[in-house]
Amino acid sequence: MKLKTSELKDFLDEKVMLYNHPKFIESDPIQIPHQFSKKEDIEIAAFLSATIAWGNRKSIIKNANMMMELLDHSPFEFITQHEETDLERLEPFVHRTFNGNDFMQFIKSLKYIYQTHHGLEAVFSSHADKGSLQNSIHHFKKVFFEIPHLERTQKHVSDPLKNSAAKRINMLLVHKR
Repeated sequence: MKLKTSELKDFLDEKVMLYNHPKFIESDPIQIPHQFSKKEDIEIAAFLSATIAWGNRKSIIKNANMMMELLDHSPFEFITQHEETDLERLEPFVHRTFNGNDFMQFIKSLKYIYQTHHGLEAVFSSHADKGSLQNSIHHFKKVFFEIPHLERTQKHVSDPLKNSAAKRINMLLVHKR
């Protein structure tokens, strides 16, 4: 079925009215980064929420909130200031196939990114192309796993240059714009 331009515009305008509304935030995982005001907290909360954004929304929201609770509702501070022993509390976390070991690895990789690459935005921006996010996402995955890591954790960060749609990371980046 092919829509005329005017029909497509009407359809998209209808979706904007439905989803581009503060009421929508209450039932969507996007509410998690909206809990914060500090740029780094927002981008970390958005990244972690997007990482586990598969399954039903209630479960995603519940588990993303649990992640923020485990990070003392200060994701940037936890990531940059944590000691190895602080990571032990993350071990019981599970969302579908993303487990506590993956969560601990994500925290270590995020700490590395903030300490050596000036944060998530800097990593994504450093390889941004005007018409595509593919190169930027590919580079991000390489940087994210530059430190020693569990092989299994790599499956939680998609790479569009390896034929992945990278929907969750694209969702994060498109919202960030």
